[in-house]
Amino acid sequence: MNTAVAGAIGLCLLALGVSKGGALEIERASFPNALPVTPVVVFGADQRASVENFALSHHIDALELRRHYAATGIVRCGNAHGSGQLTVADDVVTTAAHVIYDRDGKLRGDRDHCHFVIEADGQQISTELEVEGAIVGSTDPYNQDAVHDWAVVKLARPLHEAVPYGLAKPSGEAPVRFVARGAIDWAGGRDMSLQDCRLRAGLGDGAEGTREFSFDCAANVGASGSGLFDGDGKGLLAIFVGYRSVDPDRPLPFSATHYNFAVTIEGAFRRAVERQAALRTAAQ
Repeated sequence: MNTAVAGAIGLCLLALGVSKGGALEIERASFPNALPVTPVVVFGADQRASVENFALSHHIDALELRRHYAATGIVRCGNAHGSGQLTVADDVVTTAAHVIYDRDGKLRGDRDHCHFVIEADGQQISTELEVEGAIVGSTDPYNQDAVHDWAVVKLARPLHEAVPYGLAKPSGEAPVRFVARGAIDWAGGRDMSLQDCRLRAGLGDGAEGTREFSFDCAANVGASGSGLFDGDGKGLLAIFVGYRSVDPDRPLPFSATHYNFAVTIEGAFRRAVERQAALRTAAQ
């Protein structure tokens, strides 16, 4: 991580332990012996909205909004879950590397134990992820800078039930729309939340051309890999990776010691999307 915060640093993934009810994948910077917490990193009032409430406040049709964001899904891999989205092609998923790689730099599961789940026309659709062929910024994301925490994974078959997102160019201090699934406090990690906010300061640049930005949308554990879109909510810019906070348990103003952060789909990340999109799946 390029930015030091005297408090908690978290990669926002949920991992379920075999002998425990639930263990959150949270890294404590200054409190290594602290018990796990369930942070909702917000900046004042929680602005997350359901599809129906977001549609109502923006004067758009809720059914059409749900169809538009049907490409946002949940990534279940081994004993963990995060989020991701169909990107450029209907068989390519973008997500965070730590959603598919654990703290020891090992894949959380194989194809049979890693799935991408979307909801289309009220139906849950689960498809295997070809994790062994994933292109990633790092296979050891817990021990590398956040700019390397990205992954592009091929699906075992195309998902014709949803329209993949196109890409847009990110810029700092710009309006964004955060479309998330998997947050454990939001309908048990099942439903989608939406909110409009802004990309904020650039925090670091990766050698592969990715950039890390802070942003001021609310987010919770389990939503790693969810997408940040341009202000119109159409072009995918970046993926949510985690938070840094002196006190993630309390609503605080956005600041240099309390923020969520994302990695942009640029450079090698974008090229990986294009490369995976050019490959045909066995089912095609």
